[in-house]
Amino acid sequence: MDEQFLGLLPLLFFFVLMFAAMYFFTIRPQRKRQKEQEELLLSLKKGSRVVTSGGIYGVVETIDDTSVVLKTESGALLRMAKMSVVGRQPGN
Repeated sequence: MDEQFLGLLPLLFFFVLMFAAMYFFTIRPQRKRQKEQEELLLSLKKGSRVVTSGGIYGVVETIDDTSVVLKTESGALLRMAKMSVVGRQPGN
């Protein structure tokens, strides 16, 4: 083999290693979180106890394609973007 090619092998190995590390530490976990968020939004139904990205705790009253109406502890109804629901309330 050519000496120049052999000199580039460690550099090529380094780039492959860096791409693999980037994939396992950033891309893969992001896809997993995205899949979990989609599953959460698909599983929402009336009566689900949820938490929004703004820290609002509430119970789902109605759901449509892009929004959700939450009833808070005080009885107030809030229409929120469906994507703002980030989890279920602890203990439920």
